Amino acid sequence: MVVSVLEEMRIRSLGVIDDAVVELSPGFTAVTGETGAGKTMVVTSLGLLLGGRADPALVRVGAKAAVVEGRLAVAGGSSVAVRAEEAGAELDDGTLLVSRTLSAEGRSRAHLGGRSVPVGLLGELADDLVAVHGQTDQQGLMRPARQRQALDRYAGDAVAAPLAEYADAYRRLRAVSAELGEITERARERAQEADLLRFGLDEIAATEPLPGEDAELAAEAERLGHAESLASAATAAHAALAGDPEDPEGVDAGTLVAGAHRALAAVRSHDPALAALADRLGELGILLADVAGELASYASGLDADPRRLATVEERRASLAHLTRKYGEDIAGVLAWARTSADRLAELDGDDDRIGELTAERDALRAELGGLAQELTDARTEAAKRFADAVTAELASLAMPHARVTFAIRQNETADPEAGIEVGGRAVAYGPHGADDVELLLAPHPGAQPRPIAKGASGGELSRVMLAVEVVFAGSDPVPTYLFDEVDAGVGGKAAVEVGRRLAKLARTAQVVVVTHLPQVAAFADRHLVVEKTVDGAVTRSGVKAMEGEDRIRELSRMLAGQEDSQLARAHAEELLQAARAGS
Repeated sequence: MVVSVLEEMRIRSLGVIDDAVVELSPGFTAVTGETGAGKTMVVTSLGLLLGGRADPALVRVGAKAAVVEGRLAVAGGSSVAVRAEEAGAELDDGTLLVSRTLSAEGRSRAHLGGRSVPVGLLGELADDLVAVHGQTDQQGLMRPARQRQALDRYAGDAVAAPLAEYADAYRRLRAVSAELGEITERARERAQEADLLRFGLDEIAATEPLPGEDAELAAEAERLGHAESLASAATAAHAALAGDPEDPEGVDAGTLVAGAHRALAAVRSHDPALAALADRLGELGILLADVAGELASYASGLDADPRRLATVEERRASLAHLTRKYGEDIAGVLAWARTSADRLAELDGDDDRIGELTAERDALRAELGGLAQELTDARTEAAKRFADAVTAELASLAMPHARVTFAIRQNETADPEAGIEVGGRAVAYGPHGADDVELLLAPHPGAQPRPIAKGASGGELSRVMLAVEVVFAGSDPVPTYLFDEVDAGVGGKAAVEVGRRLAKLARTAQVVVVTHLPQVAAFADRHLVVEKTVDGAVTRSGVKAMEGEDRIRELSRMLAGQEDSQLARAHAEELLQAARAGS
């Protein structure tokens, strides 16, 4: 069941097309027209709708922007419908509107279901919507990497499951190898770093600094350096507060405050205010006595020992040596020591880490070897089925004696460290396994199978590609196939068979073909012709659906270049009858 169908495209100001509407059939639609009429713009338009590269040169001369709008019939619950709704798009009774605008300045915008979306989202939907094939895709099929992708796609879960495990192990191996290489390459630098850290930690450990010790010693040095002046000041202050024993006649603050307190105490009962002041004087006398006592203790306890001062200054010098090298103060030095100890433990553990990484690397390489063998076995089994199916299709495409095979090889490597072991041999490997996959074609009996890039003509390559898509349609279908002159280089009976196989493909999918072959166009359910006006533009009326007499005239033109040739008309009618009978 087809889960989505491209029903219509409107193209404005794109290349030679001024404004045209292309209505497509759910089955097989053929697009024809004179060379240069703009047939390929249909392919280009669909490419833009599906997130393709936007080239501002495509904008029609004199226009500000090119616009392509598409209407898709989408089945509810399909992956396309779900992804579109997740992006905020609205589906109107199963219809999804898609548009792409390309300005002449190169700016590009995309809309999906009435919602502005990133162009990349259209590209995501393209994988589930359309398979586009043209001359460039034929060239792509010649590349072994594309052939491997095609084989893996055909094999399905048999390859996809081990390939996913392989890819995960491959990524882990790359990460482990990179870390191992980094540790090994920087071994000398890390050893030098460890030596410097170890020296610094030993130096700090030998000094044994204590938290806050530098501030405490600075205060002590300041006190010891001014011991005499501090003692003299404390003694003088004590005498001022408590009196000097050597001067009995002297007046001190304590005696004066005590006298004031006695004077007030004698009359305090007569006035509460005065009593309060008396109490405050009593408190002041107690405070003066306390301060005087502390000053006496301070003066008597002050040590002016020069040896202690020398010891303090020596210790401060040792601490200053550390702060010059490892931190602004002792707190910074101790923080550096903690951080450096952790780093040194990490560096000293490199040997253990190297051993762990080496063991992990070897285990991952062994795991990759096993998974690579699984991939080889699965690809080999799928290659036989795929090649047989494509060969059978080629027999129906006027290549009855052609045979397609796959060559699946591994490249041995002389350096076992650079490879993985597969089948008892050290072989090169990559992100997709250890297999080199190449599609071979023997076009006739007795011919040696050769890579299709060397052994296939243009027409043969077109038919091989079509055969591949027909086989894919039965195993991994997409809703719509678009072929841009994929029948190039094909003619005669082979062209008829190409048309027949495209019609077969259209039974399970929508097929749109841009073709110059009447034998192919005759099999179409809907035949569109692109015509230019006299001024070289394709207008709304320039894309016409050919039916009845008009279709016969177009096929006649394609056959003989003359719409009114009776012989060409007879041949065209015969083609249509044969197509209806054989499709």
